[in-house]
Amino acid sequence: MRILLAMEPSGQVVLDQTEARPWPAESSWEVLSVVESSHMWTTSEVAEEAIRRAKEVVDCAVERLRTKGWAATGNVAYGDPKQVILDHAHAVHADFVIAGSHGSSAVTSAMTRFVMGNVAAALLRYAPCSVELVRATHEARSSAMKILLATDGSAFSAEAARSIAARPWPAGTEVRILSAVELMLPAARAFFEPPFVDSEFKEKARADALKRSQDAIAAASEILAPAGLVISESISVLVDPPKTIILQEAAEWGAHLIVLGSHGHRGLERFLLGGVSEAVALHADCSVEVIRKKEA
Repeated sequence: MRILLAMEPSGQVVLDQTEARPWPAESSWEVLSVVESSHMWTTSEVAEEAIRRAKEVVDCAVERLRTKGWAATGNVAYGDPKQVILDHAHAVHADFVIAGSHGSSAVTSAMTRFVMGNVAAALLRYAPCSVELVRATHEARSSAMKILLATDGSAFSAEAARSIAARPWPAGTEVRILSAVELMLPAARAFFEPPFVDSEFKEKARADALKRSQDAIAAASEILAPAGLVISESISVLVDPPKTIILQEAAEWGAHLIVLGSHGHRGLERFLLGGVSEAVALHADCSVEVIRKKEA
């Protein structure tokens, strides 16, 4: 697995969280820190300090990864972080891009959160591979993890399940498979509220949604079964949007990581991302992986 680790100067959390987890044998890492061009438009002292800090971050990360036995290289680049990271993901044929989220209000300025949030959104939409946004909501874990896999039964969700099954995880790691399926009402009826929508019709819609959820969970369970993980299930057929259900389930269960496909049945074009994946990735309290089949 080729992993591109994108780090800002204060990105120690990203390294701590990812370094603590096991990764496939023979994985290789490219550590990238991007110095924004705006630094070059001020004084030479500011530019030199930005470059020095970036090199320190990269060198430290490379050394720590090599100590763990992984092949690792580092690079400091200049320009717009969004474009530079995306270009590097293409150049190194990355299987995964790992980056920080939009930061914590307690330690990060509003402007920095805005910039980091824009970078995260761009990676989610345009990266040629899977993306993980890392959050420091718990200590770095080398012990059992709680992974919430959100599935709608689509090919994209199956890809997410395969991604989990293909990687090593700490012993005792539990995967909870959540299917959050919306009730599908024909457009002609969707504008009406009870009593215009009869109870028999509503029950039929709920039964259909439950069947879709059960089928989605069964498909994901079959993919995960050979991985030797502890598997639990959760079905939600509610009026709430899937993104709300996923975020609530993760928070109540205490998930360390949410994994979901790049977009489900709603996916039209990459820039839309189906809505659910991006909303979950940008607003979850824990780390989130959005799995996308790697571009050829």
